[in-house]
Amino acid sequence: MAEEKKATRKKIEAADRMNKIMADYFYGLNEAATTGKRKVAWCTSVGPAELLQALGFAVHFPENHAAMLGATRMSTDLIPAANAIGYSPDICSYLTADIGAYLSGITPLAKAYPGIQSVPKPDILVYNTNQCRDVQDWMAWYSKKLGVPSIGVTSPKNVNDVTDAHIDDVTRQIEALIPTLEGIAGVKLDMDRLRETVSLSRECTELWKQVLETAIASPAPLTFFDGTIHMGPAVVLRGTREAIDYYKVLLAELEQRIRDGVGAVDGETSRIYWEGMPVWGRLRQHSELFANLKSTVLASTYCSSWIFPSFDGDDPIRSMAKAYLELFIVRSDRYKEKYIEEMIGKFRIDGIIYHDAKTCPYNSNSRYGLPGRVEAETGVPSLVISGDLNDLRCISDEQTKTNIEAFIEQIAEGR
Repeated sequence: MAEEKKATRKKIEAADRMNKIMADYFYGLNEAATTGKRKVAWCTSVGPAELLQALGFAVHFPENHAAMLGATRMSTDLIPAANAIGYSPDICSYLTADIGAYLSGITPLAKAYPGIQSVPKPDILVYNTNQCRDVQDWMAWYSKKLGVPSIGVTSPKNVNDVTDAHIDDVTRQIEALIPTLEGIAGVKLDMDRLRETVSLSRECTELWKQVLETAIASPAPLTFFDGTIHMGPAVVLRGTREAIDYYKVLLAELEQRIRDGVGAVDGETSRIYWEGMPVWGRLRQHSELFANLKSTVLASTYCSSWIFPSFDGDDPIRSMAKAYLELFIVRSDRYKEKYIEEMIGKFRIDGIIYHDAKTCPYNSNSRYGLPGRVEAETGVPSLVISGDLNDLRCISDEQTKTNIEAFIEQIAEGR
């Protein structure tokens, strides 16, 4: 993407602390895998991580690794390796990038964290299809390739109201995982430890929610693009004290920005909601594009997907089931429309960007008329941009830039 000028990008000082705890996390995973001191579980990002933590597993999240492949712009060159063994270029580019990286013997971890040569070899693979069915296929491939078991939870889709029947079903499925996990971990599940882990996850999620809601302020102290980076601990370290301590520091910094009247974007003139996945390989370019237009992308469905208000340490397994079922991606269009309309009001949104990601249909909510219905209800205009989360061959940078510039101008003229 051509850059006409450099925007001022305000550094979040807490980022150095986050980088340190993320490094500690990855080095800890590597140590577990190379020394055998701890068993390693791979877990899809909204799978039963709290259960794995309570059983003492070191937990690796394949989607986090795939996002790193996207952010480092490695994924586009690696996806064809997965295509060559039969995976369609139209399916999840997280899956194809990650499998392509494995087949190519490549990981961004090696460059970011000297001494790490590969992703940690798992002892077990655990999934939850609340995101999509692709995660089950993803884990199935590694199960066959590496000779380790793959177990998981199958979640309903198109849920409007989460009912007791839904919760009962997923609770039973989580409980059914425990004997296999205990056998591999070599320990019995300590319910007190699980209660503590779920309570820590709840505290983490509440702090993350407060972090994101600092963007209600005007000017907003935080952008969506900041959020995609700083959500790291909420994804891979929920259930730990380290994540909680980090978000307390980040929240204090953002609250100080609000008191000082400091916005993430100088001269904020419009406030944008991002619906859908980020384009990982274009985070910097998109951030600078909006900043140059004095437009703050300040709220999103994606970053809010790691807010789990239903976690309850007093009823850990059932509350995990309920929390995972309340995920935006699982819900009906009627629920999604209401949710977006509420976010428009809360964050005083001037316009919505819908990212139609070619390989991620479940996180692309622009295909069946939802943008038009939301605009009819709220009067807030929207723009659909075509792209992908990881495969940069699916995005036209110049077309995206032109469309966004015209959209922001339309918002200004509509005032």
